[in-house]
Amino acid sequence: MVLGRRAAAIGAAAVLVLAPALAGCSDDGGSTSGQVGPSSTAPAKTDQPQDPVRAKAEITENWTAFFDPKTPTTERIRLLENGEKMAPVLRAFAADKIAAHASAAVKAVAFTSPTGAEVTYDLLVGGNPALPDAKGTSVLQNDVWKVSVQTLCGLVQLSGAQVSGC
Repeated sequence: MVLGRRAAAIGAAAVLVLAPALAGCSDDGGSTSGQVGPSSTAPAKTDQPQDPVRAKAEITENWTAFFDPKTPTTERIRLLENGEKMAPVLRAFAADKIAAHASAAVKAVAFTSPTGAEVTYDLLVGGNPALPDAKGTSVLQNDVWKVSVQTLCGLVQLSGAQVSGC
């Protein structure tokens, strides 16, 4: 029970770290990334990319890399929706000591459109699940499946922080 409380506390700390780092987080309004949270209906088969197996593999690979603290910031920028716009936020996030221990493990991908997907993942801190079965979204932008800005904003909202643009 103590280990569970400790993991929850570490997870909460990791989410809280995201709040100040993502203070500049905003969506340009042109995104189709959807909301963070459970979907109410299962996507129809026509709501898939042309090659769903390849797309799922790319989403899993890109999410794992994006949340890997060893991934260089320049690569994280490439893997985030509107990444160039979010570069200052990502640099601040990469410099945080707690973020150096956070990662994500993708558990499931469900396509919501040919250019969007809901991603179920575990947010890990030090390799331990701190936020199991979290929901986020991935978007196809410039022919790359990316972590959506709304996913990051959703993590900030979980911390209770008020962030302009999220």
